[in-house]
Amino acid sequence: MIINKLELTDYRNYESLELEFDKGTNILFGDNAQGKTNILEAIFVAATTKSHRGSKDSEIIRFGCSEGHIRTYLEKNGVGTKVDMHLRSAKSKGIAIDGQRIKKATDLMGLCNVVFFSPEDLNIIKNGPGYRRRFIDMELSQLDSFYLYNLNNYNKIVNQRNQLLKDLYFNPQLKETLPIWDDQLISYGNKVIERRRQFVDQLNEIIYDIHRKLSGGIEEIKIIYEPDTDEEGYAEKLKKNHERDIKSKVTSVGPHRDDFSFETGGIDIRKYGSQGQQRTAALSLKLSEIEIVKNITKDTPILLLDDVLSELDSKRQKFLLDSIGDIQTIISCTGLEEFVNDRFMLNRVFEVNKGTVSIKQ
Repeated sequence: MIINKLELTDYRNYESLELEFDKGTNILFGDNAQGKTNILEAIFVAATTKSHRGSKDSEIIRFGCSEGHIRTYLEKNGVGTKVDMHLRSAKSKGIAIDGQRIKKATDLMGLCNVVFFSPEDLNIIKNGPGYRRRFIDMELSQLDSFYLYNLNNYNKIVNQRNQLLKDLYFNPQLKETLPIWDDQLISYGNKVIERRRQFVDQLNEIIYDIHRKLSGGIEEIKIIYEPDTDEEGYAEKLKKNHERDIKSKVTSVGPHRDDFSFETGGIDIRKYGSQGQQRTAALSLKLSEIEIVKNITKDTPILLLDDVLSELDSKRQKFLLDSIGDIQTIISCTGLEEFVNDRFMLNRVFEVNKGTVSIKQ
């Protein structure tokens, strides 16, 4: 899959923008705060319906406007597809694929797989468990529509159960309905746990060799899934925590509290690894993400690198660039020196300056 063209209307700092990309390596260069990341974000939103920054639709629409558009022109095996995303500050987004409106935004997931790599991703190992869950959820949601369905329903039930826990303060009799919410929570939650476990097994098959090469054959890595509860003990643990949940007014048990650890030589590098080990593991994880998309979809993702090369040393930088291969890549950076010095093949170069983009090559 590649993106041939991107059109933006009233998106972030762009009133109107049209870019045509090469199927190889595309560079967006310019000073900070000029709009480079906004272009990458728009592609990510068009593929996943969500901003990698966690921004709401009202926040990504150009200031002073009530709506905006992202139009992407995709191509797979010579067949073109147009995705038109209508962003509205006061309502949910509207999406049309080749002129046909889809009923749910989630129906877009999986049409175009993207891998987004930013400097923040280098901290995925040492940051809190929410960052690691988000990585797993975003990737699985692109690859598995059943997982997305179960995850969305699970999160919905958690929110509804939490509201019930708050309402119990005013109406204690509602406690009788708690087991009904528990049953739904367990039904969807167990499916989320099972798929996450399978996905970690798939990741481990890929990340092992990547990490060994990246570490010069010195280290071996293993991802360990740490579910808050397993499928067999879910119901009992949930029931045991009823009183605790009522007091705290939040659901304390379930996959929304899962975590994932990364071990090398039996050491948990989340807690005890050096910064170098953590960054190597993070890079290995993102490269594994590319490979798992290839394996599952039999297609290549679009790779978005947001000023991440400047955060890597020359060894890791070279390994990343050498691993790109035949993947369409869009890279943002502040200058071209790092690519010129490494004699990196630049297929198309754009300069971004105060919301204006001009082609240089």
